[in-house]
Amino acid sequence: MPGCGKSTVGVLLAKALGTGFIDTDLIIQVQQRNTLQRLIDLNGLDSFKRYEENALLSVSEESDMVIATGGSAVFCEKGMRHLKRNGICVYLDLPVYDLQIRLANIKTRGVACRRGESLEEIMAERTPLYNRYADFKVDCADKSCEQIVEKIIRVAMI
Repeated sequence: MPGCGKSTVGVLLAKALGTGFIDTDLIIQVQQRNTLQRLIDLNGLDSFKRYEENALLSVSEESDMVIATGGSAVFCEKGMRHLKRNGICVYLDLPVYDLQIRLANIKTRGVACRRGESLEEIMAERTPLYNRYADFKVDCADKSCEQIVEKIIRVAMI
């Protein structure tokens, strides 16, 4: 979900593993020369999802990288299959009440959602997809980023 810590945890995980790090939201912004929110506002959700899929597909399969996707990447089936082909997908699960605190700026943050859609509705729509693509899920409630990284390493190395 947006605000669960994908980018922050991703950077720390990449450092711990000695690999590179890619944030697909940043790829979109560079490719489209605009912020996520402005792209959604100007071009709509369907266009944004195409940008997101293109960003996912642009990640090299040979890369030894930690990749943080946007929260709506799970709507891009081809992109998710591409990522899963040579990698492990981790679902960072955070309760909605924690997300509400972190996403006080949901209207300007670049969250791909329909106008007026609540965080609960976004989560209800996406959770089955997160579970579908995840190789494993990490409960992030009441955990520091470092604890989350440790858990990912522990589970992924088994």
